[in-house]
Parts: sequence; C-alpha cells; structure tokens
Amino acid sequence: MNIKQLQALHPYLWTLPKSSGEKRAEVLLYGSQPLLESMDDKVLEQIGNVAALPGIVGAAMTMPDAHWGYGFPIGGVAAFDAEQGGIISAGGVGFDISCGIRCLRTNLNLAEAAPQLPQLADRLFANIPAGVGEEGNIKLNLQQLDRVLLGGAKWAVKHGYGNETDLEYIEENGCVPGAIPENVSELAKNRQRGEMGTLGSGNHYLEVQVVEHIYDQLAAETFGLHKGQLVISIHCGSRGLGHQIGTDYLMMLAKAAGRLGMHLPDRELACAPIKSAEGQQYLGAMRAAINCALANRQILTHLTRETFSKIYPHAVLETLFDVSHNTCKEETHEVDGRPRVLHVHRKGATRAFAPGHPRLPQRYQSTGQPVIIGGSMGTGSYILTGMPNNPAFASCSHGAGRAMSRNQALKQWQGKTLIQELLQQGILIRTRSMRGAAEEAPGAYKDVDIVAEVTEQAGLARRVAFLRPKACIKG
Repeated sequence: MNIKQLQALHPYLWTLPKSSGEKRAEVLLYGSQPLLESMDDKVLEQIGNVAALPGIVGAAMTMPDAHWGYGFPIGGVAAFDAEQGGIISAGGVGFDISCGIRCLRTNLNLAEAAPQLPQLADRLFANIPAGVGEEGNIKLNLQQLDRVLLGGAKWAVKHGYGNETDLEYIEENGCVPGAIPENVSELAKNRQRGEMGTLGSGNHYLEVQVVEHIYDQLAAETFGLHKGQLVISIHCGSRGLGHQIGTDYLMMLAKAAGRLGMHLPDRELACAPIKSAEGQQYLGAMRAAINCALANRQILTHLTRETFSKIYPHAVLETLFDVSHNTCKEETHEVDGRPRVLHVHRKGATRAFAPGHPRLPQRYQSTGQPVIIGGSMGTGSYILTGMPNNPAFASCSHGAGRAMSRNQALKQWQGKTLIQELLQQGILIRTRSMRGAAEEAPGAYKDVDIVAEVTEQAGLARRVAFLRPKACIKG
C-alpha cells in the first residue's frame, strides 16, 4: 500500500483524506507503518468503498491484519444504523459465515503429555473429519438440520455433544436469536447434512498448543492459563451451508440494490437496507449459519475430548471461549455520547468486549472478553483480552492475515518439504492435502507477533498469552 496516500493520526492509526466533493464516511486503518506498507492497495480501495455505503455510522475501519477480500477487505469493520437507512451486506460478513475459534484449556502440561503427542496427533487426524467436502458420522435430515439452525451449540449440548458449562463461554451463550431456517435454500441445507462436526479445509485447523509466554499474569490466572499448559484451538465455520448462503444472497441483495435504485461503488458490495424484505431475509439466513457454526465447533469440542480421553485418561478440557470473526451482530455502542443500536459487520475481525460488558460471563467481567488471534501452523497464536474504550466498535484483529495469495505460496513451498521442516521444529502436521499445506505455509502470512503487538498498541486488545503449536490437524 502506498503510505503517502494516508495521514497518520498516531503511529498505529491512519486515515485516508477525502478528495474535494467526495461523499463518504471517514476511513480509518489500524496498524503500524510497516504493516500498512505490506498490504495490497486493494485494501484501501475496498475500505474506501465501504465508507460510501448508506447509513454507515462512524468510520469504515481495517484491523492490523487486513488484506484483500471479496467486497469488504478481510479485517474490515463497519457499523450501520437500521433507523437511518443502514444496510446489510453479504460481502461484509463473508462466505464462511461465523468462521471463528473455540479455545479449550486443559489440565495437562507439555512435559507430561509430550511422549504421547505423536499418538494424539494420529488419533485426532483419524477422528476429526477434515478436508474439502469431507463428511462426518452425523447424518441429518432437513428437519433435524433446521433444529440445528435454530438451536446452535445448545442443540449440540442437548444431543450429548458437550455440557451446559460450555455454553456459558460461547458468544450469545451458543445460540443467536432471530435465525430463520426457512430463509436458507434447500441446496445450502443439503450441502450441510453430512458436514456437522467437520473441520473443512483452507486455513481451518485443530491445533494442540502450549502456553509459552504470559504477558498479563492476572488475566491469565482468570482465564485459567499458566506457562507449559496444553491448550487446543479449533478454527472453523459454517462449512458448505454458510458458503451457499453467501452465494445465494449475493445475487438476491444485488437485485434488491437494483430494485431500490441504490448506487454501489463496487458490485461485490451487494447489499440492501436492513429493514427491507431482502435485508431481513438475509439476516435470518445469516443467523441460522452462525448457529450452524456454533453447533459445529461444539461437536468438534466433543470429538476432541473423546480423543484426548483415549490417550490421557485423566485429561479435562474446558471451554475458555468461543468467538466468531465473520458476522454481522446487532449491538449497542456509544456514539457521540449516546447509546445506539447498530448492526456491526466484522469480516475477518474479532469482537473484543471490554471489562464489565453485560454480555460477558461473570468469570471475565474483570478482565474483558478473551480474544484469540490465530497464527499459521508453524508460528503461534495469541490470547488477548478486550480493552476499555476500544475505538473500533469493540473489534480487533482475528489472525496473522495473509501476506501472499495461495497461488504465490504454491510457487514458493512444497507441502511435503514444509511438513518435514516443521517436524524438525517440533511441530507435528497431519493433513490430507500437500497442496493445502503449501498454500498455508507460515511464510504466506504476516508476522503474528507483530500483528498482536500492534493490536495492543492500537488500543484494540491486550496480550495475555502466547501459544506455540505442537500438533496441527488440517484438511
């Protein structure tokens, strides 16, 4: 990105000045100068287009891990007021609706668990369905799937996948209200009937990690974390159902925009007013996909516990937190000194509620919401916590963020060689696709250490712990 186009407000916040007569909201980019310079110019173009959408409140923003996406940049955040003609955009949520991370803490230390890690990796790889189109053992008819779309993780717990305590530590307690399964196409449902409890492909993973460094001792103790402890991160979303909803509604919302005479700066930003029939239809379908993703991660948690118990009979795996990073949520935020109900689009951005927020479990009231910034399979991840006075509608980075395309990565790495190199570093990789491993090479991503540090310096979320990967399961 050409940094000369921007004006620095402080070292970790930049704005794009308006040209004469330009009608749009403010554009804000969170990040250090090196991070912004490493981004594609397309990021700036896309967030500028977002700023021109109807009913936007405040600024259109990018997080420190931002990169080019479809419609919104990945790492894009924007809030809209339904009462002021605000819109809902499928491109502002993404195709993998409610993709997110479930983090589990264990009562195991690396020192005691290390001898069985290769066996654990093999068992997880055998028991956790992963890969393009991969199905699991759960086969649902359309009526059963509708109940999943209404019930989310609560449905999963009711059917024996986990326990009630898990629900306390999932956003919206595991079930988003307002889901309308009837708004989801039969094609989308058919794609999902065999995919509950599956990981998927691409950048999705199940990773066994060790807490290597503590930044905030008090918050770590509240989160139940200590140095040398094993934790698990499960990164996945709503699988085929969410992708099909994204495809279906991009076309529907584009037609709605045309019918309503809305001028869109980019056809990929197909949208409709929140209060329109089409906007309400998409919201009902999107919320169904969120519940699908929450149920999926709950089932994967259950499968992970079953697998651990076979290797480590005394193992206890507790849900630390589960939060999505591809959503549009109705939230109350203070704007110009007064509370307003907004529809906050976060595409590749994680919600990060501050201490004392009423929607946080009691355990985290004093610390703020746990936030997980996922890294690539060979680097590491971070657990952070929400900070007071977050200026980005309580949002922050969601991962390292790609630094190059998958095609570029394939030109630089070979999967088999990469896996051997990671093994020499003490990281076990289990995957069904050597091509997929090469596409997800650590070097294809930004430096997660820098992203996490800048996220804190920008006032978005504070680092609590660094997690080093020990075993990674991928599609």
